[in-house]
Amino acid sequence: MLATVRGDAAEVALYTSGAAVVRALGIESDADLGPLLEMPPPAELSTELRQRLQHMYDTGAWVWMESAIADLPADLRWLFESGAVTIEQIAAIHHAFGATSAADLAAAVQQQALRRIPGLDEAVEAAIALALPTLRAAVPRIPLGRATAIAEPVLNRLQSLPGVKWAMSAGSLRRGQDTVGDIELVAAADDPAVAIEDLTHLPDAVRSLHRSARRLHLLIDRVPVAIRFPKAGNAGTVLLQLTGSAAHLAALGAIALERGIQLDRPATTEEEIYDALGLPFIPPEIRNGDQEVEAARAATLPVLVSRADIRGDLHMHTMWSDGRDAIEGMVAACHSLGYEYLAITDHSPHSASGRNLSIDAVKRQGDEIAAVREQHPDIAILHGCEVDILSDGRLDFPDPVLERFDIVLASLHERVGHSGDQLLRRYLSAMRHPLVTLITHPTNRMVPHKPGYDLDYDRLFEAAVETGTLLEVDGAPSHLDMDGALARRAIAAGVTVAIDSDSHRADLLGPQMQLGVLTARRGWVEPRHVVNTRPLAEILTVIARKRQR
Repeated sequence: MLATVRGDAAEVALYTSGAAVVRALGIESDADLGPLLEMPPPAELSTELRQRLQHMYDTGAWVWMESAIADLPADLRWLFESGAVTIEQIAAIHHAFGATSAADLAAAVQQQALRRIPGLDEAVEAAIALALPTLRAAVPRIPLGRATAIAEPVLNRLQSLPGVKWAMSAGSLRRGQDTVGDIELVAAADDPAVAIEDLTHLPDAVRSLHRSARRLHLLIDRVPVAIRFPKAGNAGTVLLQLTGSAAHLAALGAIALERGIQLDRPATTEEEIYDALGLPFIPPEIRNGDQEVEAARAATLPVLVSRADIRGDLHMHTMWSDGRDAIEGMVAACHSLGYEYLAITDHSPHSASGRNLSIDAVKRQGDEIAAVREQHPDIAILHGCEVDILSDGRLDFPDPVLERFDIVLASLHERVGHSGDQLLRRYLSAMRHPLVTLITHPTNRMVPHKPGYDLDYDRLFEAAVETGTLLEVDGAPSHLDMDGALARRAIAAGVTVAIDSDSHRADLLGPQMQLGVLTARRGWVEPRHVVNTRPLAEILTVIARKRQR
């Protein structure tokens, strides 16, 4: 059985069969099981099964069995809980193929390999095939920000270990989806033994769920992290297959069929595979089966914006509102990130945040910014504000106050029962205001709990172009707003976007900007579409041009 299941498969199956029956009787724990055994046996309990349950109760094996099942790699656990297979069958599949994931199971089903395992047949294979598409339907996905925070320390560790040539994330994490199904990492290593041993002792690894010669599953912060160690000569193929998406791989497979080559043939890098298909490298963020392969064949792929293109951050918060750090700390962090400029943009009085910037505090904050400018003369500091758009469309500060700011961001934070049309009217009112440069997080969604506003975004984009107002791609993990699909629609409509961190802490300025860039890349956004890839003089020109309207 799997390394984490203590005991043999038959013993676990004994406990599991007993557990299945008592669950059907409404028994959920040892506390319920004891009284059941003291009563005359129900008809459902055979003598043999009653003896098994008595053994479970006497030895505390119920808890042991539940713990053993919980420690299985997630996809195998969900397959077992789907009822498609028994514990013995899962053990046989794992021993035959080293299967630990849904991708492994799907490959075995596709090759009709499961039916060749003793104890399995076509019916079991069909049951597994039927279970796979909905295997994770009830399993919560991991927000991108959390998945990134868990994966990056492991990747950094991998890249420092002997024998590891390179390490990268795969799957929906690498593609930058808002929520992630798996945290799966690929590390090219001809001999990964030292790396695997090292990772089993990470301080944040609660326990190892599975360990074999080229695979390691860890449970970190209650989240499974799967690491594969293919040989360097095949690592590009493994990375491509695990990155997906399924639609992208299907499109590549069609070209491979045309050319008479195998898509899964060994390759050191992904570039080798794309080159064999006659394609340029396709960035993982746009591998969604959404015309990216056609664009590659037509040589019209976008040159996506990168973190290196970003010259400054126009949205962040300090202790003057709900931020954690002082202005100087935020500026110092931006300087260390290599920025040419930044904007301090704390919340206005009616924001729902715990602290807000009052009218009386605006001048005092301006004085502090002036002092910090003297300490950091090599980075431009704009004094700005994130101003709430009130229910009647007015802005949360009067114009004489807004005029003091170098840049004004406007936001909807409260729906106040408004329909999509009413929300749009509030946006349009703010966008027509000459002092408003930028609309932040336009959908105001909260990943993964609250969807964005349902309004006419095409009209919003049209108004942004008409008024010369910027729209934001917000890198805060709770926003990632506009998402990739909406950002793609925005730039197609001619909107200029800003990619910002919306950070409330100095140490998150970099990570949240990276998430913003990742989200923009999913929207096919190029540097030319992004205002803060431009020098400060052009930023000031955009602000001045809007104010002159």
